[in-house]
Amino acid sequence: MSVSIEKKEKNSAVLTVTVPAEEFEQAIEQAYQKEKNKIQLPGFRRGRAPRRMIEKMYGKGVFYEEAANIAIQNTYDAAAKECGEKIVSRPEIDITQIEAGKDLIYTAAVALKPEVTLGVYKGVEIAREEVSVTEDEINAEIEKQRDENSRMVDVDNRAVEKDDHVKLDFDGSVDGKTFDGGKAENYELVIGSGSFIPGFEDQIIGRKTGEEFDVNVTFPDDYHAENLKGKAAVFKCRVNAIQVKELPELNDDFAQDVSEFDTLGEYKASVETKLREKKETEAKNRKENAAVTAAVENAQIDIPDAMVEEQARRMLNEFSQKIQSQGLSMEQYMQFTGMDNQKLVEQMKPQAIVRIKNSLVLEAVAKAENIGISDERLDEELTKMAEQYKMEKDKLAEVISDEGKRQMKDDLAIQEAARLITENAVEVDKPAENAGDNGAGETADQQ
Repeated sequence: MSVSIEKKEKNSAVLTVTVPAEEFEQAIEQAYQKEKNKIQLPGFRRGRAPRRMIEKMYGKGVFYEEAANIAIQNTYDAAAKECGEKIVSRPEIDITQIEAGKDLIYTAAVALKPEVTLGVYKGVEIAREEVSVTEDEINAEIEKQRDENSRMVDVDNRAVEKDDHVKLDFDGSVDGKTFDGGKAENYELVIGSGSFIPGFEDQIIGRKTGEEFDVNVTFPDDYHAENLKGKAAVFKCRVNAIQVKELPELNDDFAQDVSEFDTLGEYKASVETKLREKKETEAKNRKENAAVTAAVENAQIDIPDAMVEEQARRMLNEFSQKIQSQGLSMEQYMQFTGMDNQKLVEQMKPQAIVRIKNSLVLEAVAKAENIGISDERLDEELTKMAEQYKMEKDKLAEVISDEGKRQMKDDLAIQEAARLITENAVEVDKPAENAGDNGAGETADQQ
């Protein structure tokens, strides 16, 4: 195998790979062995027809496509390594010569890792931010705890009012015909939540437990179900229960129930401390985001389009896994949103560019500052990971490959570069021109 490289504009290149004729012949034979069971010729049992007979019947090129795939799979990785360039995209393959008895020649269009010209990254200006916790914020957090520790109490002596929780039977119809999703029993509805069709909840107000009645509504013109848009509907309803949320009394007993403190005053002080710590962490992250963003904007990088495409597709895979972890398939998500894979990729490209720039600039800063990660520092990180995954550190270390450990060191070096930029940033009273959260916080998990 031989490989040559022709560099193009904007950090792209074309590799030309030549696979010797004898290797291509081996690939054709492998293709024949793989495909022969799918072919039956008169006079031969399925899978028994000789290769030369199949080629005579269907043409010399009958196995070329599969043979080319085999040859490319066998040679591309080695060719990419041999070219000596850092390739950052999947190849676009084009076969330029394919014929039995001759070398197989193909080209691979790829994106190359861009060079970074660093600008100012020490002493960038960012906005000074003071952290404070207000009484309203403390009270809001305590009220959230009260709400989480509330209980539902049945109400029997009055009709439904706004903010009540009702258990409701309903059976809807349009033009006398029922429709999907129009029927439920003991459905729990908060009156005033706006979760039902406009006008539905208003007609529940004033009804009593056990009362049966009709609710008349019209589906909005932009309703998600095409067959119901703008249609008048009748729902036969019955209120089975009326409930209200009862909050616990705000006293020492409440503090003891929701915390390790004996008094309400101590609990309130702990809430303030936690809120302050949270705000300080958020402010620290914003400071790092702003500092890194400023350093990135001061640098010069020419990012190839294929690299952006690759990063956006990686982000799409991450998004898909997140959606699935929430119990929704990508097919369902696309159906609900009217999106498709390519639209999502295009939507993610701006953030993909931010991720790429952050990663490349921080990597360049780490190199410029000779930031290296020792084995001892890596060992500390493995200890943290082992605690997080509840594994023995030695077993975790065995699971992670040498390449994985090298990548961990690179990620830690990027984190150290971000810390260096942030520690050397200059805080000013007015918002700095380059400051802002532009996604620069994603510094460790990039390429």
